[in-house]
Amino acid sequence: MGRQLAYIAAINEAISQEMARDSSVLYFGQNIATTENDEFLKAFGGDRVRVTPISETAGYRPVVELYMAEFMLVAMDQVVNEAPRFRYMSGGRVKVPLVLKAGYGFTAGWAGQHTGSIYGMFTGVPGLKVALPATPADAKGLMATAIRDDNPVCFFHHYLLTLEEGEVPEGEYLVPFGQADVRRSGDDVTIVATGAMVGRALAAADALAAAGVQAEVIDPRTLVPLDMATILDSVRKTGRLVLVDQATRHASAAAIIGSEVADQGFAALKAPVKLVTALDATVPYSKPMEEYILPDEKKIAEAVRAVLP
Repeated sequence: MGRQLAYIAAINEAISQEMARDSSVLYFGQNIATTENDEFLKAFGGDRVRVTPISETAGYRPVVELYMAEFMLVAMDQVVNEAPRFRYMSGGRVKVPLVLKAGYGFTAGWAGQHTGSIYGMFTGVPGLKVALPATPADAKGLMATAIRDDNPVCFFHHYLLTLEEGEVPEGEYLVPFGQADVRRSGDDVTIVATGAMVGRALAAADALAAAGVQAEVIDPRTLVPLDMATILDSVRKTGRLVLVDQATRHASAAAIIGSEVADQGFAALKAPVKLVTALDATVPYSKPMEEYILPDEKKIAEAVRAVLP
């Protein structure tokens, strides 16, 4: 087994390595450089690592630590109206290399604040790219790719994955945008899951395998660009599709993927597409209610059984 690293440590390693490689990479934002012992501050100094809102810094590649995805809502004019359009409106002459890093989806009793899985609202903004890593290796590889991109990237990492460990390559490591990962092969049904739901989908697939059902599990890794080719190839093979997403049903990436499959791969479907998402409700404080509205392995397995003959 190779080197094991926690999900958040993999993200930090990618940022650190990119800052060491390229002096134009900056790290600004919330809850960083708050003491002199901050590792980034000690390594790269106060000119490149600051606890401050971002400002226009021509010629640099800022990574903005927004900490929680909901804090992006405070800067929606810049995130939605300005950064993603600037390159287009300048005829490609002005690049906007900007990474907006934010955690999402915290549950475990956090109730209505800072528990939203709101990445779906950014996937429809032309000019924005959206990364959603599910493993420590992808967290590192997608972050490095995001920093090198000349366009603004929303990099969403799930809070509940923060301390999960996995094998992570050492040194320079890049994961291409728009290239889904087939995490498990199967011929009976396709399960497409995002972020922390990938692990739950894999657990459900293992349980289904004990009953003779072989599910193929696909992790898109990035929602923009979205690798529909890999998803459609799988659906043509299995004829059945279950989409798993912690976002609320009508603001989910699952809804977008489902509509694309209906448009491009309808003839291959042998059963209706099933969505396993959060209910259209604010996350409650009560543990039983929280569990009621969120996807889990049991709900995924039930959706799979519903599409089987």
